[in-house]
Amino acid sequence: MAVDAYDLTGRTAFVTGAASGIGRAGAVLLARAGATVHCADLDAPGLDETAALIGAGGGTAVTHHLDVTDRARLGQAVMSCEQLHIMAAVAGIMHSSPVLETRDEDLDRVLDVNFKGVLYACQEAARLMVAQGTRGSIVTMASGAVDTGGPGLLCYGVAKAAVVQLTRTLATEVGPHGIRVNAVAPGWIRTAMTGRHEAGQARTEALMARRSPLGRVGEPEDVAHTILYLASDASAFVTGQILRPNGGVAMPW
Repeated sequence: MAVDAYDLTGRTAFVTGAASGIGRAGAVLLARAGATVHCADLDAPGLDETAALIGAGGGTAVTHHLDVTDRARLGQAVMSCEQLHIMAAVAGIMHSSPVLETRDEDLDRVLDVNFKGVLYACQEAARLMVAQGTRGSIVTMASGAVDTGGPGLLCYGVAKAAVVQLTRTLATEVGPHGIRVNAVAPGWIRTAMTGRHEAGQARTEALMARRSPLGRVGEPEDVAHTILYLASDASAFVTGQILRPNGGVAMPW
C-alpha cells in the first residue's frame, strides 16, 4: 500500500458533530490530510473554534450551524458541497437512566439524534455520491456500548445498535456504486460529553487505564485516526465493518 493512500487532497468531507470531541478531532485530521471539510454542529462557537484550528493548520473549512435532526436543513448543507467524497456522521448525545425510569421523551430524543441524525446524514450523502458518480466513503459513529450492556445506557445503546445495523445494511445497498460504509465503535474516550455523563470521571479514567493493555484512556485523536483510515484509500477494500478503537476494553463496567 502506498503511503499516499491517506492523502485526501482534492476531496471534500462533511463531518457532523464537528464542534468538539471526536467530531472536531476527525474534522481537523481530515483537513490535515488535504480534504476541504464541511463542519456541521448545533454549537456555533464550537464550530468557529474548529474552523479556526483547521485554518491555522493551512486547511479549508466550511461551517454549517444546524441540528442533525432537521432533515431538510442537513440536506441543504450536504447538497451545498460541489462534490462529496466523505461523510463522517459523528454527532451524538448521551443520556443515562435506569430501564425502569426511562421516559418516552428520553428515548425519543436519543434516537432522534444518535440514530435518525446519522440516518439522515447517510441518506443525503449517499444520494449525492450516487448522483455525482463518486466512489465515496461514509463513516458512522457507533459505540462499544453495542457489545455489552451497561447500567443506565438503554437509550444510548439501542440507538448505537441501530447505527450498526444501518451501517451494515447501507453498505450492501450502495456498494455497487463504489461507496463504502463503515462504523467506528469507540470504547470510553475522554471528551466533554463523557465528562458530563460520568459523575466519577477520574475513577472511570483510572479504571480504564488499569483494564487497558495499553495502560491509558482513549483520546479523540485516537478515534480520528480510525475515521481517517476509513475515509481514505487505505481502506479501499473495507466496507460493512465495525472498527473498535477501545484500548482493548469495550466499555468500563
